Amino acid sequence: MNGVWRPAFLALLTAGVVGSAAWLVFLSPVLGVRDIQVVGNLTVPAEQIRQATGVADGAPLATVDVAEVTGRLRRIRQIESASVSRDWPGTLRVKVVEREPVAAIPVGGKFAVVDRHGVVTEVAATRPPMLPLLRVDRPQTGDPATLAALSVIGALPPSLAPRVAEVLAPSPETVSLRLKDGREVVWGGPDRPADKADILLTLLKRPADSYDVSSPDVVTVK
Repeated sequence: MNGVWRPAFLALLTAGVVGSAAWLVFLSPVLGVRDIQVVGNLTVPAEQIRQATGVADGAPLATVDVAEVTGRLRRIRQIESASVSRDWPGTLRVKVVEREPVAAIPVGGKFAVVDRHGVVTEVAATRPPMLPLLRVDRPQTGDPATLAALSVIGALPPSLAPRVAEVLAPSPETVSLRLKDGREVVWGGPDRPADKADILLTLLKRPADSYDVSSPDVVTVK
């Protein structure tokens, strides 16, 4: 009888161990979420991000759908990207990259603050002092003129960007800048930004009302 029952007993024991382990990992609060650590946030409160994950305290860490949680976090308009990972035994780690405001678009007496993709991160009652105004005919995500202007803004070197008051883009190829001192720059399309910036910085040393660097090989100063 011992020889007959021993394999069955070992099988039951093994099943019990596996079942207990599965219960411990997938169902028990022992390995549940006890902490949600948030890094990378600058303006979005950590508590808002924790709530947006939708993960309850004590939920089994193994059953957290990190892809679904990532999708929830990206619904926060100030967040450009997010990554979620498990850190055993009970920590969910969330790393976010917030959208960086690059321009303000006047809309109905207020100012829509947008990132490099044209996504509105907030609507401000007053003009943000450190951001250039962006003037386009159809200010919306995906608009070619808006994207061209944002590309130009993003390519401006630190020595030039703070001097820009407004960026105008009637079309993707007719972007122009208005500096804080009143001078105007015909930039053209978003091509060859480094060449245009280098030439413009040199030209600005010469007194003039306008500078045309739309074709870096043939520039005009008036």
